[in-house]
Amino acid sequence: MHFNSAERFRGVDLSRVADRARRTLGDDVMILHTRTVRDGGVPMVEVLAAPSTAIDRVRARLEPAPFPVNMRKADGRPYCIALVGPTGAGKTTTAAKLAVRRGMFGAARPGLLTIDTYRVGGMEQLATYADLADVPFEVVYDAREVDAAMKRLSGTCDVIIIDTPGRSPASAELTERWRSLLDALAPDEVHLVIPASLRADLAVDIGRAYRATRNHCGATHLILSKVDEVPRESGISDLALSLEMPTRWVTDGQDVPSDLKPGVSRLLRAWGLSADAEPDWMPA
Repeated sequence: MHFNSAERFRGVDLSRVADRARRTLGDDVMILHTRTVRDGGVPMVEVLAAPSTAIDRVRARLEPAPFPVNMRKADGRPYCIALVGPTGAGKTTTAAKLAVRRGMFGAARPGLLTIDTYRVGGMEQLATYADLADVPFEVVYDAREVDAAMKRLSGTCDVIIIDTPGRSPASAELTERWRSLLDALAPDEVHLVIPASLRADLAVDIGRAYRATRNHCGATHLILSKVDEVPRESGISDLALSLEMPTRWVTDGQDVPSDLKPGVSRLLRAWGLSADAEPDWMPA
């Protein structure tokens, strides 16, 4: 599914090209990308432009609702953000980025909780980051431990980041167990973490697998991970739009916590570039 309403314009200098775009698309036109090309040996400026109304439509599809002013509920319960997704998508590293980045949630203090007890390395990774950043950390193995873990975190935390196991179609029983455990935690947001390099049809299939069911809560938001692995970031906006979920963040590297960016601004910057875009387009 493609959402591109951008058009190309070419001329000898940027001001003339911008004027042509404005006459064609309206006074509210926005220049998305520019590049220099040669036409019959003559250097030309080419731009990719779209009406601001089209940009607004894309933004509306991607923009999440703002966080509540007070991250704690009336009963004192912290705001809970869970990360779900396939194995290798980068959930654990993303959870660490969210929890240890100073000021990520304003003055609200974050905590970490994992229900990924099937992968020892993941627990150790989160425990290390939590220790280095002085972030409270809990491991929950079954539903009987949820209340006690939440009570301990509620004493010091206003928002809790929840890491979950990767979903494997070959382990339906394990999937049922951790999804039931996640339901017991009752997250306020469930972010589906999808690698930006994934084929769109596979991403849509994964999105369906994480939908809410009669028995389980489902994904409410999207995080595109590993954006740095997509050449020129082309096609990533279409991928996000095809999943039809608001996108708070994208990740673009392994560095914790720096390689985490606001999702909408990054996706709008890449919007208009198709998956087979030429390599020399530059964001305007």
